[in-house]
Amino acid sequence: QVQLVESGGGRVQAGGSLRLSCAASGGTFSGHFMGWFRQAPGKEREFVAAISSRSTRKAYADSVKGRFTISRDSAGNTVYLQMNGLKPEDTAVYYCAANPRNSYSTTIDDFDYWGQGTQVTVSS
Repeated sequence: QVQLVESGGGRVQAGGSLRLSCAASGGTFSGHFMGWFRQAPGKEREFVAAISSRSTRKAYADSVKGRFTISRDSAGNTVYLQMNGLKPEDTAVYYCAANPRNSYSTTIDDFDYWGQGTQVTVSS
């Protein structure tokens, strides 16, 4: 069974950086549109960033533009989220997700496969 496995979460102070990784296990997501979402306590899951299969198209939530960068390796099977200038409001569980139709989307319902999530905590 194909799975997504996130790593790289942790606790940092405001202004710090983290790099999240999302790797495919048991299969490939090289042809998928990939995204990162996050969910803070008591809030709904929200879109953070997304990238097309060949990295030609990227999308970001307004709240992270200029601070976060999404990328994927040349094989397309590992996706990264470089997070700089972290703020306390970035604290959340971050999820990696895959859209097998490789169609541009920032909508949660369009992503069929999800990782287990990785916790990011930013202290002030």
